[in-house]
Amino acid sequence: MRAESEATVQFSETWPGLPIGAWSDTCATLQLWMQIVGKVRMKLTPHLNHTWNVTLYPTIRGVTTMPMAQGSVALQIDFDFLDHVLRIECDRGVRSVPLEPMTVAAFYARLMSELASVGVAMQIWRMPQEVAKPIPFDEDTVHQAYDPAYAQRFWRILLQTTRVFTEFRARFRGKVSPVHLFWGAMDLACTRFSGRAAPQHPGVPGLADRVTRDAYSHEVSSCGFWPGGGNADAMFYSYAYPQPPGFEQSAIRPGFAAFDTKFGEFVMPYEAMRRAPDPDAALLDFLQSTYEAAADGGKWDRAGLEVG
Repeated sequence: MRAESEATVQFSETWPGLPIGAWSDTCATLQLWMQIVGKVRMKLTPHLNHTWNVTLYPTIRGVTTMPMAQGSVALQIDFDFLDHVLRIECDRGVRSVPLEPMTVAAFYARLMSELASVGVAMQIWRMPQEVAKPIPFDEDTVHQAYDPAYAQRFWRILLQTTRVFTEFRARFRGKVSPVHLFWGAMDLACTRFSGRAAPQHPGVPGLADRVTRDAYSHEVSSCGFWPGGGNADAMFYSYAYPQPPGFEQSAIRPGFAAFDTKFGEFVMPYEAMRRAPDPDAALLDFLQSTYEAAADGGKWDRAGLEVG
């Protein structure tokens, strides 16, 4: 009853609370479940520039892979955070896995079994990415938490963030990414490009060099939402690659956002944003002012890249 009550209450909030102390175990488990599904998508889709083929997308009920294919078999996998079920749909039928407390190993086994039952037998690399002390998926009996109320809060924040990011994205006529969820760190991101090639990226711990060099082959200003992890609460972020001179000293908005030297990017605490008098305006201010810091410092052709 408590979980149902919390889930009902949060529907009344456009931007529900997401303190990491209340959902850290669920967050860690859900990240690993999404990595398994994301690796299925990576296996069943052709490579796109900047590894955009691996991402997941928020939907009106949860998060989706969008359509994929193995040979002539088309399929889609959805996290449904209203009914709390993982749904595997294809032209040969529908299969499902309940979203409930379950080890990563059990989730992995169930998903692979259900995929095989509709003729999509496959193997993925079983090691997680971008996590401390990774455990192979089929051996992980440590992570097994699932709080439906907080999983639902996370999804609703993704929906609201997608709404505001889409408004921000529409202001740019140059090359810009979709608003999409990278399952490595479970962050929702949108990236603008100057159109110029970038110097070779030095690499990111936990990611293959070929991935980072593909992702950052061209100059970018990237923003995103990260749901938190460890002892860190949820935050919005914005960074530039390459980082122009004086970037970290740039004046940005709102006043409770700042450059974080540990992360090497501008950050805005989610909790401060949601409590602002106008959260949407605060988020748009953060996105616009940090982009301007990157574009002006990097001497982008703003007149040619931005919408009137």
